[in-house]
Amino acid sequence: MSEGIIALVSAYGPLVAMVIAFYFFLYRPQREEQRRRDDMLATLHKGNKVVTVGGIYGEILEIKNNVIDLKIADKVVVKLTRSAISRNITQGKSPQMEPEKDYPDEEKKQDE
Repeated sequence: MSEGIIALVSAYGPLVAMVIAFYFFLYRPQREEQRRRDDMLATLHKGNKVVTVGGIYGEILEIKNNVIDLKIADKVVVKLTRSAISRNITQGKSPQMEPEKDYPDEEKKQDE
């Protein structure tokens, strides 16, 4: 009987170990990241400076349901879905939400 259990463990042990590793190294961190993203999208409001998935920087002018009016330049406003926002750079408290280092320099150039 013990030989049967040993054979069973040796046959399915690596598979079970791979499933556990998959959960802790891939699935769980991805789920936590998705939760952070959902929280960020839920807390967006007028005046936030954001970066879109396409890399466009802008300021939120208005939010109606899932449609965001994003000001990307003087007199240039685009409509986006809420899910098109990648980062909220005015929130910037976690390293993942930090703006890129070259963004403030670009903003100063536009003001001049």
